[in-house]
Amino acid sequence: MSAASINDALKRAQANSPFLAGLMDRNADLMPLIQAGNFDDALNTALARNAETAGTALRKQRQGVALVTAIADLAGIWDLTRVTRILSDFADHALDQAIAAAIEERVPGAPNQGFAVIALGKHGGRELNYSSDIDPIFLFDPKTLPHRERDDVAEAAVRYGRRVIELLSALDGDGYVFRVDMRLRPSPEVSPIVLPVEAAIGYYESSALAWEQAAFIRSRVSAGDRALGDYFLQAIQPFIWRKSLDFGQLKNITAMTAQIRDHYAKGQKMGLGFDLKRGHGGIRECEFFAQAHQLIHGGRDPMLRIADTRAALSVLAAAGPISTQEAEILSSAYSQLRMFEHRLQMHSDRQTHEIPANRETADAVARLHGLADADALIAAIAPITAQVATIYDRMVDAGGSEGPRLADEGLPLEEQLTDLGYADPIAVMQRLARWRSGKIRAIRSPSAREAFEAVLPAIMAALAQAPDSDRAIARFDNMIEAMPSAINVFRLLEARPGLVQLVADILSYAPTLADDLGRQSRYLDALIDTSAMHLPGDMSALQDAMQRRIGTADYQSTLDIVRDYVGEKRFAQGVQLIEGRSDALDISRSYAHLAEASLQTLTAATVAEFEKAHGTIKGGELIILALGRLGGEALTHASDLDIILLFTGDYLAESDGPRSLGATQYFNRLAQRVIAAMSVATASGALYEIDTRLRPSGADGLLCASVKSFDQYQRENAWTWEHMALTRARVLFGSAGARGQVADIIRDVLHTPRDTEKLRLDIAKMRKDMAAHKPPKGALDVKLLSGGLVDMEFIIHALQLETHDGMHPQLGPAIDALVAAGHLHADFAKAFALMARLLVMVRLIAPDCAAPPEAAQKLIAHSLGFDGWDRLMDALRDYRGVVMTQWQSLFGTRDF
Repeated sequence: MSAASINDALKRAQANSPFLAGLMDRNADLMPLIQAGNFDDALNTALARNAETAGTALRKQRQGVALVTAIADLAGIWDLTRVTRILSDFADHALDQAIAAAIEERVPGAPNQGFAVIALGKHGGRELNYSSDIDPIFLFDPKTLPHRERDDVAEAAVRYGRRVIELLSALDGDGYVFRVDMRLRPSPEVSPIVLPVEAAIGYYESSALAWEQAAFIRSRVSAGDRALGDYFLQAIQPFIWRKSLDFGQLKNITAMTAQIRDHYAKGQKMGLGFDLKRGHGGIRECEFFAQAHQLIHGGRDPMLRIADTRAALSVLAAAGPISTQEAEILSSAYSQLRMFEHRLQMHSDRQTHEIPANRETADAVARLHGLADADALIAAIAPITAQVATIYDRMVDAGGSEGPRLADEGLPLEEQLTDLGYADPIAVMQRLARWRSGKIRAIRSPSAREAFEAVLPAIMAALAQAPDSDRAIARFDNMIEAMPSAINVFRLLEARPGLVQLVADILSYAPTLADDLGRQSRYLDALIDTSAMHLPGDMSALQDAMQRRIGTADYQSTLDIVRDYVGEKRFAQGVQLIEGRSDALDISRSYAHLAEASLQTLTAATVAEFEKAHGTIKGGELIILALGRLGGEALTHASDLDIILLFTGDYLAESDGPRSLGATQYFNRLAQRVIAAMSVATASGALYEIDTRLRPSGADGLLCASVKSFDQYQRENAWTWEHMALTRARVLFGSAGARGQVADIIRDVLHTPRDTEKLRLDIAKMRKDMAAHKPPKGALDVKLLSGGLVDMEFIIHALQLETHDGMHPQLGPAIDALVAAGHLHADFAKAFALMARLLVMVRLIAPDCAAPPEAAQKLIAHSLGFDGWDRLMDALRDYRGVVMTQWQSLFGTRDF
């Protein structure tokens, strides 16, 4: 160990690395140890640092680790293997500490168990970069994960995962610990950040893609519950390592290479801006070369299952798949390129792999390494990458490669995309490369690829002209990712070019519709008919249409037919909304009619099926009472259905079928069947979520109560909020006599004289409790915002119960009656009209209730009659003020 080399390294760091210079100033306690060459002691001192919080302690430890490893590296005292393993081991340590802190915060004293981290990529191979992200997969065991008594264990796991990420990646005055990239987990667009271990195993056994198989070559348990992680990795070994020789992996690696070169085209040319990781002949090609041969041969030879790149090259040469010369050249190149990569990252602590395009910065990086300038740095790197490129190209040529083209125009892909109007063609090229990579199930077969390529030019042209092309591209990516098969979709779009622009609009404006299309691509078929852009008629017309489709189908087929029909119509109504073909309130009413028609149709079918086994009960029948938005005929695209199930007749009676049941058991079993018919997903998808919590006694009561007990409960035991709910009640299923009987009970209950003071106190308290437990999701949550739709409903229901005026299940007519009677200001009706329309649009276009992108803002504002988003937001604010004024006049000053 040379004191001169250490001093020289310190001088180079001080002069050429703003990041390291800052670390030397902030970590004065480590400098004497470093200057004396006691790097192990300096590292242990850094790792022993503590602080009041786990996050602060880890940040201070990371500073010390970064400083010690950098100087030891620059001085040539620690080689690449030692440096990368120290960095990787620190990542393990940081994850362990963060997991323990996250669990301790919620369940003090609980063991660190049931939560495991699988490291992938360089972290998995203990080859972590100097300023690297980490790419973990978080797993949990529902049986052993500590959680609070009332916590859902899956939600607790996600909370722990979020806290771990926050502890590691949040940036403060002490910097950060690690950036955490969760995108390597299964289906990152839709899956939680922490996965149940059995679900993760099931995914890798059945649904994982080729690139995911490659990713798991460098996988290991890095933190948390090691036994849990080991169990997971052991279970998925057959997924990672195929028993037969898998030469198809050569094509997968070739496709990945084409994607990387296409996306990072501007970093391929040697010189300033060259990408050491992704450039031709760079680090990634060394890794891919090893991984391709491991995947081909590793299933039969366990000795090849090694995560470390250079060790893998060595055993591959020993086993014969590659030559000793190839292994030596690539291993040496990998070491040198990783060393230069670390110099790039040491300069400013950035996760970069590019030689700086700025010459002054590139000169500083060169001097940090001990070279004269950027030209000397490039001269040192160029022959290394040339050797790697020669070896790698031989492998790629063996796998077959064809440069990507959008269409056969003779122009480079980037130019074609630029000509179409894409502002960032490189980003779009990355998407295109992924679609063509074979990773996406829907475009994996030769016939699917052929159909896709045939319509691709039209799709890309339409998406380029979409109001929000970036968002449209991303959602198209998600859509085809979700499709089990896309051949028919692409063929349909090719045959009906007019649909392409419609799809572009859907992808730009409506994430909910895009998701629906990903799950059920056949919904596009329904848009071919011009009637798709018209409202589908009243409830009876919808019922007739459903019955025509059902024909003589059996019960199980009926469930699928109704789901297909409702899905198509609901999708078409959403398209009408974003295309401006119908008013939002008309769409809302049509959504309700569609739900009512399906409820009546499937209930009748379920009753008939049930009667085959259990017969009928003399004098008894099932009654379905709709409440909430269904009762008020005002659903949104995502609404669930609030219902109460009742039965008439003697509860002591018995059915007359082969398997006789008492009346209470009979109708409760029938009620369960009806709910399942409406809510259980079949091969055709889901239908509606059913909410029965408004039934007498709520979750503690029978699912289906007798009309007599319903009457008694409502008159003697019901809470104020239950009577408020009855103001929107409608009987949807039952004979005319039974409907009349229930309607009479509801009318009598609602017209009961009230203690006004008690009524208002009850309602105000209920709203306060709701606000505490269910705050607004975002700025556009017009339902839960103060002065929003819930406040309006509470005002309306209070006046209805007090005055017995405006007793109408639809809120619009109820408000009109209350305004006419002098109970409400006329502006209240205007406020409701605006917010009710906005809610329908928000549920479809901005389901997270956050302000949508500019193009969607324009669509919403224009649809609601405003010439801009700001005008709409001003009107919303003013009308909320109208509601709050009315609230105060009824309930007094609001204290929540």
